[in-house]
Amino acid sequence: MSAGALAFPAAAADPALELARRYAPVVRLVKQEAPCKPGEAYEPTDVNLVLGNPDVALRGPWSGQPIVKIAPTAHELSAGLFGYHLDFPGKALKPGCDYDKWSHLLTAGTQPRTYAHIATDPAHPGQLALQYWFFYLFNDFNDKHEGDWEMIQLDFRADSPVQALETKPTEVGYSQHEGAERATWGDKKLQIVDGTHPVVYPGSGSHANYYSSSLFLGRSAAEGVGCDDTQDASRVLRPAVSLVPTDQAAYLESYPWLGYVGGWGEEHPGFYGGPTGPNTKAQWTQPITWADTSWRDSAFTIPGTRGNAVTDFFCGAVAKGSSILTLLVASPTLVIVTVTVLLLILLWLGTRTRWDVTAPFRLARRRPWGSLITTGFHLYWENLRLFLGIGLLFVPLGVLIGGVQYLLFRVGAFGPLVESAGTTNGFVAGLAFGLGLFFTIMGLNIVTAVVAVAVVALDQGEEITPWDAYRRTLPRLGRLLLALLIATVVIAVLALTGFGFLIGVFLLVRWSMLAQTAALGEDHRRLLQQSAKLVRGHWWRVGSITLFVTAFTLLLGPLLGTILLLITSASFNVVNLVSALVYTVTVPFVAIVTTYLYFDLTVRWTLDAELVDETRILPAEI
Repeated sequence: MSAGALAFPAAAADPALELARRYAPVVRLVKQEAPCKPGEAYEPTDVNLVLGNPDVALRGPWSGQPIVKIAPTAHELSAGLFGYHLDFPGKALKPGCDYDKWSHLLTAGTQPRTYAHIATDPAHPGQLALQYWFFYLFNDFNDKHEGDWEMIQLDFRADSPVQALETKPTEVGYSQHEGAERATWGDKKLQIVDGTHPVVYPGSGSHANYYSSSLFLGRSAAEGVGCDDTQDASRVLRPAVSLVPTDQAAYLESYPWLGYVGGWGEEHPGFYGGPTGPNTKAQWTQPITWADTSWRDSAFTIPGTRGNAVTDFFCGAVAKGSSILTLLVASPTLVIVTVTVLLLILLWLGTRTRWDVTAPFRLARRRPWGSLITTGFHLYWENLRLFLGIGLLFVPLGVLIGGVQYLLFRVGAFGPLVESAGTTNGFVAGLAFGLGLFFTIMGLNIVTAVVAVAVVALDQGEEITPWDAYRRTLPRLGRLLLALLIATVVIAVLALTGFGFLIGVFLLVRWSMLAQTAALGEDHRRLLQQSAKLVRGHWWRVGSITLFVTAFTLLLGPLLGTILLLITSASFNVVNLVSALVYTVTVPFVAIVTTYLYFDLTVRWTLDAELVDETRILPAEI
């Protein structure tokens, strides 16, 4: 790899400074075209830009956090000030674009900077650590907070900088949230510029340091919980090196702010508070011990492109959950009241229906909302082998989705686009996600149609196998898939606009009976119109069942996959297989419930069409 040589003055007489310059890191960030646009808004910043700055306040540790000083200087911070906090302009829990704009204003015309520190460890004589510390103005990740300190460390078997100059590092560690990832010097994952300068890929927003451009999943405090994205890191920075003396008295004289033990950012509970500085960290004085106890060998990298159900669900769920938690910290009363109201509404709705199991046969009868679910489960459990056999379609379907995405985005027509634009390109990411979603919806509807055929056969007293059900459904699948494609395109186009999104949701419910109308309807040519006709006048009933049963089931696979990612070290492919197996079990149940709903709607439509009293009991309902 080559990113151009680092330009430094002639070799310094000080061996420590020469060592620090020799191994100065190259930082690659996700490029941001303009303030408040996607990309990394923050860069390794000179601390002096915030010290003595009238935009910054120092707050005391007392109740109410009163302002002690405006524009505190490095000398004033050198007093220690335990429990104090610096306060930057903005609200950390509701950042909007304030910190983004301030960062660009503050760093305009300045050079990014890293603070080099050479440290030894009393417990490990004969070893030396060369650290590079980076300061960012804001951490715009799941744990939003003002100020962010990150670092990398190179370990040498040497007693002094002079000896270190005569050898090479033994290993390197990149900080990642509360932990770090190691690489031996010469490891293929460690990219080097000009033979000595390690390349660092900070995660967008979090600034956790990685060895490559990819998407990483964090599943613990050490790894961070969420998705660190370093894809398309095209902005190359070569921070200027400021050497911090090893001796405490010397570095306090040169950098008085290293005596400060308070927070470098606004105070908030837990991980939302501004972090303390490098001088308070264990690795500052015990770098080799820290490496031995805290470094791990790898990070969890997601292969391929986006668009996988588990990946998107995990990243999105953690981000949304973090947003709710952030809102809870910022406005606890609002969140508590909202959650309480939602729970009360759900409990009230549960009491407005009957949950008893009605006779599974005959099919054509009206059923209460709750009975659709309980009767569906009863039929599913009594014929478990049949419906599990039908649901097995999702195992090869999961393999097919991954294979098609790989062929399209890595080998086929879109391969060059991925290479040039990257997987974070909106079109590429959207296409990958849309493709995976369409295949999943297609599988759901095929299984639903086959289950509907099987349920009717059971109702007529037949013995039927999964293969028989698929064979009977096959002649009508072409029409179903065509109708699905039309519906997907129409809803996707509408979803791209604000008001159109609501229309798309309306149509999604109207067309939710497509599979049953294709498999069981007499006219299999106008499926969209037939589904809409059945749902007309019962939109809320159909929508609530679709949301409660279908949406929950579709989320269950990614949810369990996410739990596996958090509590095990299972490979990504194993997690995807688990998700597919969950669909195998759950989707047939959804299909049974919606098939009962289909016959429920059919009876109601017949009553409406014949203008008869809805209290009349039809023979089919006896």
